[in-house]
Amino acid sequence: MTDLVYLRDAQLTSLESVVTAVDDSRVELDATVFYVLGGGQPADVGTLSWIDGEAAVTDVRKKEGTVWHHLDGPIPAVGTTVTGTIDGERRQQLMRTHSAMHVLGGVVYNRYGVTSTGNNMEPLKARIDFDFGTLPEGFAEDVTAAVNAEIAADRPIEVSFLPRNTAVEDADLLRTKVNLIPESVKEIRVVDIVGLDKQADGGTHVDSTGEIGHFEITKTESKGGGNKRVRFVLS
Repeated sequence: MTDLVYLRDAQLTSLESVVTAVDDSRVELDATVFYVLGGGQPADVGTLSWIDGEAAVTDVRKKEGTVWHHLDGPIPAVGTTVTGTIDGERRQQLMRTHSAMHVLGGVVYNRYGVTSTGNNMEPLKARIDFDFGTLPEGFAEDVTAAVNAEIAADRPIEVSFLPRNTAVEDADLLRTKVNLIPESVKEIRVVDIVGLDKQADGGTHVDSTGEIGHFEITKTESKGGGNKRVRFVLS
């Protein structure tokens, strides 16, 4: 099983590890800094290098419990010591974006009492669906201003790991449906934007809201069934 080091240290961009399995053009490592596709966040890309070779890492996906790094180039053999290096600028942009999504979610919940029903992101832009019947007048302008105020407040963003029985009793986490996480998961990773938003989350984040940058809602649209989609960009 691959140790997902980024869950504990999202700032680390390079790591030495060992190839533990090979399947065609993909490899499993004993540890990785590459984010695995999931939760609306794209996988990291970068390079894998070893003493006599290098390959581009084009995708990282989990299949049947195995984390596979998809490579473009030569394939290192099982047992090879490799250095994985992610595209640090792209990762930073995705961390800013993911943290902005949590700020937006916290602002919308605190103001309107509604939760998100889905999301997706790219570097510096994203969309979130909210369980809204009708968006209030002036929603985009008011929420944009509120999110930028939270960014300016430079709130700390803290990551912790809680026993499942503790997490499912936390009222803040229950609103994000932590109780629906499979019972096989005994330890739950929590991302807390202190004083604003707390969620069970497996993504990568900046250390404080002040690192997010300027936030702007670019579009709102109805997706039916009470869902309203909010799109935003960062600069």
